[in-house]
Amino acid sequence: MRSLYIDGAWRDSTSGESLDVINPATEQVIDTVPAGTTADVDAAVEAAATAFEGWSALTPGQRVTHLTKALESFTARQKDIAAIMTEDMGAPVGFATKVQVGLPSLMFSTYIDLVEQHGERYFTGEKVGNSLVVHEPIGVVGAITPWNYPLHQIVLKVVPALLAGNTVVLKPSEVAPLGAYALTEVFEEAGLPDGVFNLVSGTGAVVGEAIAAHPKVDMVSFTGSTRAGTRVSQVAAETVKRVALELGGKSPNVILPDADLVQAVKRGVADVMRNTGQSCNALTRMLVHRDSYEEAVELAASSVAKYAPGDPTDEGTRLGPLVSAAQLEKVRSYIDLGVEEGARLITGGSEPVEGHEKGYFVRPTVFADVRNDMRIAQEEIFGPVLALIPYDTVEEAVGIANDTVYGLSAAMWSGDSEQGLEVARRLRAGQVELNGGALNPLAPFGGYKRSGNGREWGLPGLVEFCEVKAVQM
Repeated sequence: MRSLYIDGAWRDSTSGESLDVINPATEQVIDTVPAGTTADVDAAVEAAATAFEGWSALTPGQRVTHLTKALESFTARQKDIAAIMTEDMGAPVGFATKVQVGLPSLMFSTYIDLVEQHGERYFTGEKVGNSLVVHEPIGVVGAITPWNYPLHQIVLKVVPALLAGNTVVLKPSEVAPLGAYALTEVFEEAGLPDGVFNLVSGTGAVVGEAIAAHPKVDMVSFTGSTRAGTRVSQVAAETVKRVALELGGKSPNVILPDADLVQAVKRGVADVMRNTGQSCNALTRMLVHRDSYEEAVELAASSVAKYAPGDPTDEGTRLGPLVSAAQLEKVRSYIDLGVEEGARLITGGSEPVEGHEKGYFVRPTVFADVRNDMRIAQEEIFGPVLALIPYDTVEEAVGIANDTVYGLSAAMWSGDSEQGLEVARRLRAGQVELNGGALNPLAPFGGYKRSGNGREWGLPGLVEFCEVKAVQM
């Protein structure tokens, strides 16, 4: 069994109990991690609080030096870590290499660059009238991260928090924790000072709640379900700590009548299939003008046919298993619900995938004739399930797109870029992709409404972990 990492040392949990880590493609137990306790969290927080004074006193450049060493170690191990991602949470090896490891590597280096470029302005301070405005570290940060992009979400919290001068206690998802252990080994190899980074594995009900409630944790950064994020906020409110939340989504993909329909549908399907549909910002509601609707349905069905579930260790596999038995049951139940609600099942379904009797594989599924008041259009499924919704006017499309409790992401396709931008501005989402706009690591990411608060990525993701002080002069 693995150990916890507290105050620069590996140690056993006070519980003496463990949690199995299961390969979702084989259903085999591949490792065990400690089931951390409240006492373990206490020890980690005390270590982080003690280390804070020395770490926060370093210059931004000195912290950059430490994190640059860690990035070099991470880069040297990328191939091995990608294999861990494939085994740990079922990501196809190509996707694991490019996204599950490649994206956190990009964000790691991006945050280092941002501190090097803007550190003096933010951390030394800038004059505003007769005041000096300074960004200072908030203190001990509790990071609670999910299983769908395990390393990416950890890096988005831990790296900017550390660079800003905070110390960290991390609770990774117990479903896919092995990437967190690999990153912890990287920090240890890089010689990060004792107590600056701490890892406590375990369940949300025990470790997550203890972090959120701890009086010496100054901020909690959480990514996960809206239900769990609500609970974190409730627990954290008792000690009036800052809470940053990146939660669920039910993102619309609005295709206007003059758009390149073939490209829009193809890209939209690829987005929903990415990570086997286990993406909080997946464009799971595709809105198509009624005149082009049946053509879009046919295009979606033909596109989905290219995503056959397969062995994630095979270089040619594009769609791996879902992460767990519980997730498989959830996704299948939503597919059955869609049929019960009267949606037209175009392809896929809840039946087992032939040739994959072992593993948590699901059929990629397309529904047509979906009404926006159906549960499959309103609730986050977190699987490769696409709902096509027709509309008659642009006004109606905007209304449907915004008729959701979520607001994490959206997409807009138009042959007229000015019109597309105008409509994109009307969508209530934290990030909108216009005509397939490329990912930008410098742009902020986060949600409106029940998709959360706060921002990750770019400078906003760095200053999220700072207090702002005004010195009147």
